[in-house]
Amino acid sequence: MFWSVAEPVAYFTGWYETPLGVEANTEQAKELAMGAVMFHWGLHPWAIYGVVALSLAFFAYNKGLPLSMRSIFYPILGDRAWGWAGHVVDILAVLATLFGLATSLGLGAQQAASGIQHVFGVEAGMTLQVIVIAVVTLLAVVSVLRGIDGGVKVISNINMIVAFLLLILVAIIGYAVTFAAIPDTLFAYLKNIIPLSNPHGREDEAWMHGWTVFYWAWWISWSPFVGMFIARVSKGRTVREFITAVLIVPTTVTVIWMSVFGGLAIDQVVNQVGTLGANGLRDVPLAMFEMFDALPMGTLLSIIAVVLVLVFFITSSDSGSLVIDSITAGGKVDAPVIQRVFWAFMEGAIAVALLWIGGTEAIAALQAGAISSALPFTVILLMMCVSLLMGMKTERY
Repeated sequence: MFWSVAEPVAYFTGWYETPLGVEANTEQAKELAMGAVMFHWGLHPWAIYGVVALSLAFFAYNKGLPLSMRSIFYPILGDRAWGWAGHVVDILAVLATLFGLATSLGLGAQQAASGIQHVFGVEAGMTLQVIVIAVVTLLAVVSVLRGIDGGVKVISNINMIVAFLLLILVAIIGYAVTFAAIPDTLFAYLKNIIPLSNPHGREDEAWMHGWTVFYWAWWISWSPFVGMFIARVSKGRTVREFITAVLIVPTTVTVIWMSVFGGLAIDQVVNQVGTLGANGLRDVPLAMFEMFDALPMGTLLSIIAVVLVLVFFITSSDSGSLVIDSITAGGKVDAPVIQRVFWAFMEGAIAVALLWIGGTEAIAALQAGAISSALPFTVILLMMCVSLLMGMKTERY
């Protein structure tokens, strides 16, 4: 929602350098813009999530250990996994999840506030952003109190229906561009995945550090959260089925989403249509709403988008609270409700703090929060791969 318009336009116009140092506003820049977007949002994040999810699922369902991060390291740590070493693993997972969620909640608050200002004329300053976070956090608490079936599941289903509705509306309105953009984006992704993966001898070092490094850190910080959820819904699957579903299905959906929104945005810039076409990328949180202005039913699309951002916001907060609560409770899924409420409030508080400290550079502050928490968890991920292989080898015997 936040980056599907702003990121392709930024790459295409050279707002913050261009990927691989190509000339901005050219056909090559257009191809690389969509290829780089999918490089960040395609297979790579889901591979990171897949490592955590497969490790959790394997040791919980195949080995009968608690559904907790520390269980993954039993082949390496043995019984020490239930002592201080396991505590360190769980604490790092909680910190990574908290700051990863806070980054997303902060970006969501900025976009929701920009959309509210755009549609209703209310100033999208820090006050409105804090109010948005406070209201959504309270709604997330209500969802948490109602539990998985009565709260989280209901909000998530509404989330998907509204997102699908918005995607279909935008795709149909801009069908002349969107249907051609999907295969173009997929081709650009496959063509450029190797060059974008090579960190050596790059002309775009600032771009790589400003975008790619941040994204890798963000996905790593989200991996305990997403991994836990994938693991909980994967019982009974084979490893082959698991890998196919986790890597291919979300990447396919993302190709379609980014092609529709990013393809339309770049087309408006190329043909100088609307505010986005005339002025380029001026305000990142406002970019999607400026694109909608140039489309039929633009106001309706903007209202749907504001609602969708808020619902995504609630879904992230309530489900994140359940995961963090499960980790801190040693894998239990029936911990006291007050603990879940505490973590929901904590996520909102950290998001507000990062926005407040960041001021005019709030996005940079949010990115720094995600990167700082993800760095130590990267070591945990590498050890996780080793431990998973050690555990799987025992299956052969």
